[in-house]
Amino acid sequence: MKKIAIYNTLTRSREEIVPESDQLVRIYSCGLTVYDFAHIGNLRKYVFDDLLRRTLLYFGYKVKQVMNITDVGHLTSDADEGEDKVEAGAKREKKSASELAEYYEKEFVKDLKSLNVLMPDLMPRATDHIKEQIELVKTLEKKDFTYKTSDGVYFDTSRLPDYGKLAKLKTEGQEEGKRVEKNPEKKNPTDFALWKFSPSGAKRQMEWESPWGVGFPGWHLECSAMSTKYLGQPFEIHTGGVDHISVHHTNEIAQSEAAAGKPLAKYWLHSDFLLQGGKKMAKSEGHFIRLQDIEKRGFEPLDFRMLCLGAHYRSKLDFSWEALRAARMRLVDLRREFTLFLDKDKEGGEEFYRGKLEKFENALTDDLNTPKALAVLSEAIASREEFGGKAKEDFAKKVDKILGLNLLQRETPPKDIIELVKKRKAARLERNFKESDRLRIEINKKGWEIDDLPSGGYALGKGLTKR
Repeated sequence: MKKIAIYNTLTRSREEIVPESDQLVRIYSCGLTVYDFAHIGNLRKYVFDDLLRRTLLYFGYKVKQVMNITDVGHLTSDADEGEDKVEAGAKREKKSASELAEYYEKEFVKDLKSLNVLMPDLMPRATDHIKEQIELVKTLEKKDFTYKTSDGVYFDTSRLPDYGKLAKLKTEGQEEGKRVEKNPEKKNPTDFALWKFSPSGAKRQMEWESPWGVGFPGWHLECSAMSTKYLGQPFEIHTGGVDHISVHHTNEIAQSEAAAGKPLAKYWLHSDFLLQGGKKMAKSEGHFIRLQDIEKRGFEPLDFRMLCLGAHYRSKLDFSWEALRAARMRLVDLRREFTLFLDKDKEGGEEFYRGKLEKFENALTDDLNTPKALAVLSEAIASREEFGGKAKEDFAKKVDKILGLNLLQRETPPKDIIELVKKRKAARLERNFKESDRLRIEINKKGWEIDDLPSGGYALGKGLTKR
C-alpha cells in the first residue's frame, strides 16, 4: 500500500495520510446549498473530492465519505445577515422551501453522476438534523462559549485561544465586513451565529422550537453536528473550496473543538477557484455556467472533468470555451488511442506499461498531481506502434479507476457514418485515393475520425464536431 502525501491547509505543509485504524479514511466533504443549480465552479470541487476518493480506493484504503446537503441556514451574507438562500429561492420560483431544496438536490445528484463522481456513502440534510444541532449548542452553552442577543445565540470566539488557526487569522483589531451593517450586539467581530431567531412578526417556512426561542441553525452548525455523528471526532479528512477557509471551516473547527475538546479533522484539503475571464464564478453575481450549458454546446460532462484534471486542484483554473474544446480534443485522443489501437496481434509491452503505471501512481501520491499523471498517459499512448493488446488495455483500466474518464468507452457510429466508411473502403480497394480522401473529410465533418492501420484495416472513433 503506497503512502499518499497531501497538502494540509491546517499545517501549511505536505503530510502523509495516516488513518486512525484499519486503513479506513473518513472524509467529510462540504456539499451544496440547494437553492439553485450547481455551477461548474462548484462542480470543480466535487471532481476534486472524487479524485481524492478514487485515489485512496485505488491504493487499497477503505473510505467512508459523508457529503452534507445544506437546505437551511445559509444566509446571503457570511456575516450571519440577510435572507436564507433556500427561502429566497422558494419565493423566486413560487415553490415551498422543501420543494425547491428537493428539486435542486436531485439536479445536483444528476450532475455528479454525469461527471462520473462516485456517490458519497451518506448525503445527510441539515433539516433532518435539527435535534443534533440544538444539542451541540446546548453543549457549547454549558461550557460558557455562547451568549444571547436579540437576533440569536452566538459563539464567543474570544473564549477560544486558537480561534482562526486554519486561516491564520489575527482576531485582534479586525473589523466587520463592509457588505452588511455592523451588529452592535456582537462582542467580537469574528463571533458567529449558532442559532438565529425568526424575525418578530414574521413566520419563516423553516423554523423550529429551541431552548432559546423559535428559529433556525447557523450555517456552520450543520457540518459540525453531522460530521461527528457519522464519522466520529477526530476523523481524517475535511474537504472544501478555498473560500471556506476563512469563515465556514474556521467556525466549524471552533465550535466542534470547543464542544469536544479535541480536533475535528486531521487534514484539511481545499480546491481553488474556477475563474472565467479572471473572475470567480458566483451565483450571487449572476456570473456562472451550468453543466447543462456545456452540454447545450455539444460537449460531454466528462470533457469538463478532463478540463479539471488538467490543472492541479490547488491552482486556479480559468474556464473558456476554447480551453474546454482543448480538453475535449485531449480526451478524444486518449480514448481513440486506448480503444482503437488495441491490436490483438501486438502482444507484449507488460514491462513498458508497468513502468508507466508506476510513474502515473507516483504522480497521484504526490498531492494528487493530475497534470503530471496526464503527461505520463501522453507518453504511454505514444507507444501505439510498439505495444498494444492486453497490456495496453489493462494499463488503461487501471489509470481510469482514478481518472474516471471512461477511457475505454467505445461509441457506436450511426448508419450514415457506417455507409461512408464502406464507400471509403471500396474506394481504397479500387485505389481511388482522391475519392477516399473526400470521404474521409466528409466523415470528419460529421464528427468522426478514421485512421488507417498498418495491417490494412482502419480505426474509427468519435471526434470533434465544429462548434
